[in-house]
Amino acid sequence: QVQLVESGGGLVQAGGSLRLSCAASGRTFSTYTMGWFRQAPGKAREFVAAITWGRGSSYYADSVKGRFTVSRDNAKSTVYLQMNSLKPEDTAVYYCAARLGSPALPILQSANNYDYWGQGTQVTVSS
Repeated sequence: QVQLVESGGGLVQAGGSLRLSCAASGRTFSTYTMGWFRQAPGKAREFVAAITWGRGSSYYADSVKGRFTVSRDNAKSTVYLQMNSLKPEDTAVYYCAARLGSPALPILQSANNYDYWGQGTQVTVSS
């Protein structure tokens, strides 16, 4: 079992920045690929970013590429999502997720392919 706890959400003005953290406990964190997803009211959960175990390759949704950066600190069992140049359309509940292995990107982009989820943290961007 892996337990995930997100933090760092909040209210920020458009153009501002936030850094989300996801602390993991349980089995060996370094062997898990970590993903970030978000869900806005009335919308499906969507892929934001992922970072694999091992080489730490990172992937991003087109909507956040160049603005968001995903990173991980295996010593602290924590994954981060640095969000810059935030826009009102980034408003959502953000979730981190974990899965074993480093599959191809199409698999990483689907929420159905993750085994463990955090409770989510609210990010609100005002215009």
